[in-house]
Amino acid sequence: MLELPPLSLYIHIPWCVKKCPYCDFNSHEAQSDIPESDYVDILCQDFDRDYGFCNGRPLQSIFIGGGTPSLFSAKSFEKILSHIQANASLSTDCEITLEANPGTAEADKFSDYFNAGINRLSIGIQSFDERQLKNLGRIHSAHESKKAIDFARSAGFENFNLDLMHGLPGQNVNDALNDLQTAISFDPLHISWYQLTIEPNTVFYARPPTLPEEPVLNSLEDAGLTLFESSGYQRYEISAFSKEGRHSRHNVNYWEFGDYLGIGAGAHGKITLAETNAIVRTQKHRQPNHYLSKSIQSDLKKTEILQDERAIEFLMNALRSRHGFSESLFESRTGLPFSAIGKKVEYLIAGGLLQKIDDRIAASDKGYRLLNSLLQEFL
Repeated sequence: MLELPPLSLYIHIPWCVKKCPYCDFNSHEAQSDIPESDYVDILCQDFDRDYGFCNGRPLQSIFIGGGTPSLFSAKSFEKILSHIQANASLSTDCEITLEANPGTAEADKFSDYFNAGINRLSIGIQSFDERQLKNLGRIHSAHESKKAIDFARSAGFENFNLDLMHGLPGQNVNDALNDLQTAISFDPLHISWYQLTIEPNTVFYARPPTLPEEPVLNSLEDAGLTLFESSGYQRYEISAFSKEGRHSRHNVNYWEFGDYLGIGAGAHGKITLAETNAIVRTQKHRQPNHYLSKSIQSDLKKTEILQDERAIEFLMNALRSRHGFSESLFESRTGLPFSAIGKKVEYLIAGGLLQKIDDRIAASDKGYRLLNSLLQEFL
């Protein structure tokens, strides 16, 4: 039987200064004045409608992503958060994260964000190498990245993440380690370190850059993992590293197949409806002007995750986590008996792709490297 899992909220801000050539997110270059006030009003209505499906569950985390959310003023986020607090329940230690671009960072702005109730920043560094920043089409410099980190700390943000990419055009192992070592030198509680991939519908897909070959990528990843471990960071997900006990609560809820509301243009959500034994995906209009112009009641698209889809949907999330999952978590989050995957799990443990430690089932080191192939076994 399905149980109601923890609940998070994702808020999407779709505008950016410049679309990066590798980006396949729902982001749109701001061609004129952003309708910030109107968008905030619709976000509040969007939240009220979606929260009505959630049985009054408290929000464990809020993540404001984009686009470039730091284009919006602190007053706008204060209005959104005040509305949410007045109309919903929040956990006493609710993690509230804002994505920030170093190119839009200002000391006063960061202080205002902190005072508005945001308690965690995710700063999109990507690289400290000026050449690579140019390759990636970023609008900020390495100097601005370092200033943004200083601004965050002086504003009161003890908890912040640095976003960093590797496998960049022409990058070798030493280049990647220099980037990573620079990030670690700032002693953040969390680092997201992920490989550049070429996605459809991007400039890089149409005009692909020359990326490092597989042997270089493997050596680079091995060296990076060694550096993380020696620097006191735990890998708790494919591309997420944190100090002891400082995992992103929002990330963990995704990987444990928790529920999350998604509000804003193009935002996705997942909601468990225990009374009808259903799990639904939600999606909003992708284009900002459509999102702003449509009736809030006609904007919501709901698609049920059918019972025969739930196991793979769960595993695609849970096996990204180094912690894996328990049999009871699988059953409570999918509504399925563990026997639905039990024999396949035993087979993969025997084959060395999965491992069982105490009551947790997780990918082995080998399985983690071959995660896509591992997941294929459950299809």
